[in-house]
Amino acid sequence: MSDVVYEETATMIAAGELQSFVPFGREHCRNHPNAFNLQLRELQPASELWSSDGAAGLVGSLREVSLQERHREFWQLRKGCVGVREEDVEFEEELYTAGTVVVWSQGSRTQASNVYKAFTVDSPVHQALWCNFAVPQNKKDEDEVEQTVCIIQSSCVNVHTVGGKDFISPLPFQVSDVWATKFGLLLERKPTVTDAQLISPGEPLPTFFSMLHPIDEIAPVVCKPAGMHEGSRVQYASDAAIKIVFSCCQPSLVVTYDTVQGTHSVWFLRKVTADERSSVLRRPVDPVGTSLGMVALGFLNPYLRNISRLDSPGGSGVMGQSALSTSSPLHYGTLHGHQSRLTVSSPGSHSRVHSPSISNMAALSRAHSPGMAAPSFSGASRFNMSFQSPSSRGQHGLLPSLSSTVNETMLVPELEPIMPDLCMEQLWSETVTAGIHRQMSSQASKVFLSSDLCENRYLCFLVESHQQLRCVKFIESNDTSQLIFASVTSIPAKDAEPLQNIDAMLVLEACGSLVLYTGVTRVSKVFVPGLLSPTFNLTNHLPHLSTPLENVSTPTNAGSRHLQRLDEAAMPSPVSELRSPNIKHHEASFLEDYTFQQATPYIHALRDPVSNRVTLELSCGTMLRISIPEIATSELVRKCLQSIRFILPKEAAMKVLVKWYNIYNAPGGPSAHAEWNLFVTCFMTLMGYNTERLTWTRNLHFEVPLSPVIAAKKARPSDGGSDEDWEYLMGCHYKRQMNSQLVCGPLDCSGANKTLTETEGLSFVSSPPSPSQKLDSSAPLFPHIPALFYILHLLYQELKLNELQRARASSLVCLLHQLASDLQLEEYVDLYWRDYPSLMSGFKESCLIDQALFGQMQRAPFLGAEPPCVLSWLSSCLRGEEVPPFPYLPGICQRTKLLVLSYALYITGDENATSTDVSKYLVKLSAGQKCVSEQHYRRQSSVKVKSSSGSLAEQLVVWLTSEGFTLKDLESVPFGVALPIREAIYHCREQPCSDWSEEVCMLIGRQDLTKQAHKMTLAKSKASVGSGLSLEPPASTEADEEEDGMSDIIQEVTGLIWSQDLRVQEVRRLLQSSRPVRVSVVQLPEVSDHEYIEEKENKLLQLCQRTMALPVGRGLFTLFSYHPVPTEPLPVPKLNLTGRAPGLVDLNSGNIDVPPNMTSWPSFHNGVAAGLKIAPASQVDSAWIAYNKPKSPELANEYAGFLMALGLNGHLTKLATLNIHDYLTKGHEMTSIGLLLGVSSARLGTMDMSITRLLSIHIPALLPPTSTELDVPHNVQVAAVIGIGLVYQGTGHRHNAEVLLSEIGRPPGPEMEYCTDRESYSLAAGLALGMVCLGHGSNLIGMTDLNVPEQLYQYMVGGHRRAQAGANRERHKSPSYQIKEGDTINVDVTCPGATLALAMIYLKTNNRSIADWLKPPDTWFLLDFIKPEFLLLRTLARCIIMWDEILPNPEWVKSNIPQIMRGTFDSSEDINVETMTQAQDYITAGACMALGLRFAGSANSDAFDCLYEFAKTFMKIMSFTGTAAAQTGYYNLQTGLSMILLAMSMVMSGTGNLKVLQLCRFFHKRTGGEMNYGFHMAHHMALGLLFLGGGRYTLSTSNSAIAALLCALYPHFPAHSTDNRYHLQALRHLAVLAAEPRLLVPVDVDSLKPCYALLEVTYQETKWYEETTVELMAPTMLPELHLLKRVKVKGPRYWELSVDLSKETQHLKSILSRDGVLYVKLRAGQLPYKDDPQGWKSLLASSVNHHNSGVRAFKPETISTFTSEPALISFAKFFCKTSDGMKYRGDSLALFSAMLYECVTQECPEMLPTYIAIEQAAGAVRRGNLLETFPLWQMRLVVELWDSRVLYGRSNGHEALLTSEFLPVMKNMVDVALDGWLEGNSSLLRSYMRGEALPQSAPSAMLACFLVYRSIPCLRNTHTQLEGCSSLGDLLSRSSQLGIPLRDLLRLIPILLGSASGPLTLQGFPLQAL
Repeated sequence: MSDVVYEETATMIAAGELQSFVPFGREHCRNHPNAFNLQLRELQPASELWSSDGAAGLVGSLREVSLQERHREFWQLRKGCVGVREEDVEFEEELYTAGTVVVWSQGSRTQASNVYKAFTVDSPVHQALWCNFAVPQNKKDEDEVEQTVCIIQSSCVNVHTVGGKDFISPLPFQVSDVWATKFGLLLERKPTVTDAQLISPGEPLPTFFSMLHPIDEIAPVVCKPAGMHEGSRVQYASDAAIKIVFSCCQPSLVVTYDTVQGTHSVWFLRKVTADERSSVLRRPVDPVGTSLGMVALGFLNPYLRNISRLDSPGGSGVMGQSALSTSSPLHYGTLHGHQSRLTVSSPGSHSRVHSPSISNMAALSRAHSPGMAAPSFSGASRFNMSFQSPSSRGQHGLLPSLSSTVNETMLVPELEPIMPDLCMEQLWSETVTAGIHRQMSSQASKVFLSSDLCENRYLCFLVESHQQLRCVKFIESNDTSQLIFASVTSIPAKDAEPLQNIDAMLVLEACGSLVLYTGVTRVSKVFVPGLLSPTFNLTNHLPHLSTPLENVSTPTNAGSRHLQRLDEAAMPSPVSELRSPNIKHHEASFLEDYTFQQATPYIHALRDPVSNRVTLELSCGTMLRISIPEIATSELVRKCLQSIRFILPKEAAMKVLVKWYNIYNAPGGPSAHAEWNLFVTCFMTLMGYNTERLTWTRNLHFEVPLSPVIAAKKARPSDGGSDEDWEYLMGCHYKRQMNSQLVCGPLDCSGANKTLTETEGLSFVSSPPSPSQKLDSSAPLFPHIPALFYILHLLYQELKLNELQRARASSLVCLLHQLASDLQLEEYVDLYWRDYPSLMSGFKESCLIDQALFGQMQRAPFLGAEPPCVLSWLSSCLRGEEVPPFPYLPGICQRTKLLVLSYALYITGDENATSTDVSKYLVKLSAGQKCVSEQHYRRQSSVKVKSSSGSLAEQLVVWLTSEGFTLKDLESVPFGVALPIREAIYHCREQPCSDWSEEVCMLIGRQDLTKQAHKMTLAKSKASVGSGLSLEPPASTEADEEEDGMSDIIQEVTGLIWSQDLRVQEVRRLLQSSRPVRVSVVQLPEVSDHEYIEEKENKLLQLCQRTMALPVGRGLFTLFSYHPVPTEPLPVPKLNLTGRAPGLVDLNSGNIDVPPNMTSWPSFHNGVAAGLKIAPASQVDSAWIAYNKPKSPELANEYAGFLMALGLNGHLTKLATLNIHDYLTKGHEMTSIGLLLGVSSARLGTMDMSITRLLSIHIPALLPPTSTELDVPHNVQVAAVIGIGLVYQGTGHRHNAEVLLSEIGRPPGPEMEYCTDRESYSLAAGLALGMVCLGHGSNLIGMTDLNVPEQLYQYMVGGHRRAQAGANRERHKSPSYQIKEGDTINVDVTCPGATLALAMIYLKTNNRSIADWLKPPDTWFLLDFIKPEFLLLRTLARCIIMWDEILPNPEWVKSNIPQIMRGTFDSSEDINVETMTQAQDYITAGACMALGLRFAGSANSDAFDCLYEFAKTFMKIMSFTGTAAAQTGYYNLQTGLSMILLAMSMVMSGTGNLKVLQLCRFFHKRTGGEMNYGFHMAHHMALGLLFLGGGRYTLSTSNSAIAALLCALYPHFPAHSTDNRYHLQALRHLAVLAAEPRLLVPVDVDSLKPCYALLEVTYQETKWYEETTVELMAPTMLPELHLLKRVKVKGPRYWELSVDLSKETQHLKSILSRDGVLYVKLRAGQLPYKDDPQGWKSLLASSVNHHNSGVRAFKPETISTFTSEPALISFAKFFCKTSDGMKYRGDSLALFSAMLYECVTQECPEMLPTYIAIEQAAGAVRRGNLLETFPLWQMRLVVELWDSRVLYGRSNGHEALLTSEFLPVMKNMVDVALDGWLEGNSSLLRSYMRGEALPQSAPSAMLACFLVYRSIPCLRNTHTQLEGCSSLGDLLSRSSQLGIPLRDLLRLIPILLGSASGPLTLQGFPLQAL
């Protein structure tokens, strides 16, 4: 009988979805404007074509020309790649090539094709292909992959990436074919005529080359042939006889064909190793002279070696002529040296020049195009000429030409060798067929990989000459590093294509029929409807043989490009050359087809397979696309087949799968939705059942045609349907049983079944039915029944754990029940009955299996008596019992494995459950055929989990995520099973770790954290936070708005920070410089008109001093607030120096003197201010920087400032060196200053050599003494010196320190050099020295001999000048002729620089001895010698050295004033009051400045109050016009006041403090008098610092920041706009380097709007204060991060979120740098602070007094204000209030409302479905209409979890999820219902426990519910022990062994103790069907 089952030849399957196929690209090209150009070439006669292509030569054109140029089209299809499209639809992509056009299109079943990209190139396309290139990443290990299309033309390759990059790589040689591989492109060089001549002599050139990236060079490929002896050495792949026929990426293979031997080989393609690389480049000398050795390295090598080969007898090589050999390294010249063609006849002949120089090509930059490095030289061409000598190819003819060329080539220059990148390692080769008379196999026309249904993999290649498909089976070795090739099987075939996703391939046999194979197993013929029409006439087809027009619309057979071309020399005509393969192919197939099959169109080729679709090429030229059906559409059938394949031996599994495939896909077979029924029938028949005799399977039958008679194919509904009909059957059955409680005998539903099937149907097995229902033991699956049963049982357990699959479980249970009862597995039968009581009680039949036959079955070792039930396993886990490991199938029962391990981890508390102890909880079934290794999986997950040590809940959540478990999966887990996971998630949601990955945050439902993990900035995308980013300007008109350059401040954020007033608008008003100023001068009667105009202009000049100073402050205010658009230049607001009086006032009218170039520095500052708006995160490149260059020269200063600003925000690093050079050579002073300072700031502290060189050119002291004197402008020198300080900041670089030290005291030179503005140079040198040695203090390594501090002290106090040391002695020989300084140091010049240098070197070191040097003098006499200004600097320096002693109170400030000034003065002493007051004020100002630096950015209130007091004091002194002000002098007071104001704004930086703002505004209004340009600059800088970056930035107090602030806020401000004497104005902008973002902006994750949130900030303990915690309302400035311990978002409004800074600050830093966006999520039931500042409106506020009243007061309608979850809102709408459509009882409405209220207030809206499910389950038990016990299982798990939490204390210290009264009420409802049932039916329970058969009418459903819910085990065998108990104690001791919980046992006691009857004999259950 089994023969009948396996007669595969009779079977046939039908192909589906037939449609004609035309490549989309062809249609597209038809409408393409370029189409007519394609036909131009064919109008020219062939001779002209050849001559017009003169350069290409004859052979070249032979390959090119075809008289039907327009039919030279190729296309290829592939499955759509995910990277290209977003949707998950499966789609196809087509790449179509015709002429010069390439079209890439996409289309899916649901969507018509459309062009994705189309390319047109200049010359005809040889080939177009997809290729993925790896873009190496510096930081990451794995490379990024770029998807590209490569278009190959004769001279170059165009590469177009999906991202839009285009590359063109020139080809150094003619290419015959290109292949895409895992690493990039593989190029096959076209063999040239000279190659052919040189096969025997000569050292052939490599033939294969690789290109790993379009901008990499093309490198030769190395090959490693498999061989016994030294032939297997690594060498270049240079055998011209070897052609590539196939390449693939996964695994990385290449298949080649050897044209000489006629064999195919498989190679493994990989990166070359270092050893292989060096061995190829340095071949060892081999004196023997064998063909693979070599004699010497050098040019002569190839030729000398040939001579030796001619002499040696073994010269032919190991592999015959195809010895893959090469010698000395290949060089660039070889490839490129010969671009000019030598002779017409050899287009591709190449020079043979080799060079011995071995050098590393890796140094060649990736950026060089490969075509560049090709020097051309004469030697090569001579070489070639000599080789085309007409002499014979014998050795005598060769030698003379050799010797003649040798001498000429000695002069060739040496070239670099090219490094190989890839290596081909030979894995397998065909054996050479024995005997010459056998026809040699031709080159494979198709190669592909295929796999069969049992996961064997094959490499198949189609050999057309033998008309066979050879399949080579290969397996991966255990460590997956190697592929092992096994047996070869040949299948007769004319053509073949793989069908990837159904593990099969379609083969076209010689007779023209299509056959489906899986691997090498024949499955069935494929029937294509409509290809059997009977007319056939040979004469119609004769033209095929003679005209080349036969191929009207199909391309040449896909293989014809790769087919071995006939020898070019013997080509009769270009036409026949192209067509010959096809003609040959047809002659054979005509005759065959004619004899067999009379059909007009027959299939003559297959092409373009994509997943399960393939194109048939018909002989008439049309193409059809068909799809081959899948093995199963129903998920359940698919899973069963998977399990069967897993457990059976491969042969048996293959038989079953093939059999099933044929039955399922027979033409006119069943519609898809009867699939399960069909599967059951097929499966049981294969096991030996006679399905006809079993009532329930008989009803499944339908017609299954086993004969090849083709019925009309039924339209199969493509609904992917599944089990509805089965459900329908079950439905009938339920109704009868439930409604009438009748005895439902043999399930008689055939009436209902008539709807399913047309006829009553045949059975599979045609043997006559045997009288008793016995199993046929000869059936193929009979021996495997136990194993199969067990596997399906485990699958059933898996399905139960997925709500979406549970319906399928009910279908499967019928089959399992039948098998269990036949295998006499009572406990399994009982289990199924408990699960589906109403379903199972109808099944009474079983089939007998003879005891004798039991022996034939292979007893599965894992099939125990106790059935594994996953729910009871989880339940005993919850009860804390010992649990045996649970069996599971790897790859099939994933959900089981996941949940079992989750419970083991979270409930049992075993931290290693998911890593090392998996085997404790899971036992893996290993099939007969495979052993799955768990090692890999374990390792991978344990690494992930171990990193997060934390509570079990955290570990569980992290582990689940690492296993790929998502919220969507959780929804499908049944509610009882899911509860512990939900609980863990709930705990994690409360206090998540800040460093969890995005996926974990998704799982625990914290979208705020998920969003945080996506790195977003405020301005990044429109949808993100700043959606409206200040697009609504305030009331002023738009024109004004645009120009002031401050419109980019993010309004939403500033509106939250300063919500009460319009201070930001006020700052904008104060800082705008783009509108005319108002000039209000009253014309007095005695003033003439002319004088009045002069007066107005003088007033305007005073106002302009202020306007010109504004940009410095504006730059700080708008810092980093703008992301430029790369296509637009940066808008720069203009600097407007006109005024508005009753008319327009202008300075240029000539009435008053305006200083020359007054505006040059202000416009520089204006440029800086504009440039500083650009945020560091924005996309800026070199081109954009150059694009901003202004056309008009008067804007050059602005551009100079713009360049400096780009340096300060880090973008100048992107400027190309070339451009930097261009800017500097212009010689524009400002541009040089801006560029040098910018570049140095961008490279802060990097010691970058190229920048150092750039700076040194501008500093004479750093140039060698003999170098020419460069005339560098003084200010540029100053900038360069500061630049050195910045680039070497903090490095303590000795040489620079030495030079800078001597530069502080640089004397003036003889010829007026260095005489002007010496002060600023000396100061710059001092600042730079301070920066280089920043904070090093006395630890300056290797500088002790320089005596830096002593030298600086001398510069500070004066004294005798030392001799100049070092290189610059020569420079300073002759003294200056103008300035007579003598031998002493000029302290006025050197003191400021030296003082600040000391301050910076000893910054924060608290070095008292150095600080004492800086004390102010303590005698009046000495005081007179010091400039008061220097006192300010000394005080400042001293204080910041003694950093830790600075205290924020006035006493500390005053303590800096020397004792003598503080006492009472004796009037008799001669005290200079002026000296005293000035000294006091300057010292105070210096101390205040130090206080400002110490508390910069901290908003410390004490410091602020202290400074504010001093400011008021100074203001008072200034307002008295009396003695004090006069004594001090207005200028000095104003300087002191400006410094104090700056100190205040440093402390309050970024906070926008109102008091400081008022002071700044007060000074803004003061113009005229002594208020010069410098003071305005100071005051507006203070304003800028106060609102730094629009309130998002503040100042840091790091060493680097302090240094920057000292440079920027140097206390001597310029007197007028061109004044750089004491300090270079450009340095004022360095304050930016001290800014850091510390604003934290909470953003609501749902609305994406900034909002308020309460933060709790904890400071680390320091010596000044303990650990303290403060509450701040964000958005707020955070203190400096190193001072903090943690930052936490506090409840109750928002979900808590804590960032622990003691571990690492990187996370918070990255948040702050991305605009400080901290996503927060509003808790349900809460309103944001804006809407509800006091918190009185929240949902919980009403429930304070009493819990229940909250529920009562709760109005479901108001839910929408408290939660944004749409599901909850609609639930409230439809279920919580009466609507017309739905009439609920009032109590259920109240219940639903209460559930909703609880979910919202408990903050777990996702629990709502669980609540409803519990309520439904309880209700169903109460009504007694449960048909399956599944909901009760879930109830039981919920109750057990609840119990374990209550009994064993609150585990983990948290509350459980279900806390309210809800669960006890529901539990009670179930208890009452079951107890009520028990009272009436105790006898039923008793008889069940005795194992009696239940009466047919019995309410078995409730009994099953009782047993399940009370967790009573299957008691058949144990009942005797329990019944015999006399007392309760006895009973307890016995029941504890059975594991019945005590409270459930108490329900049984009345039955057990009350029963008097004795023990009964056990009977089988259920009984045989009557």
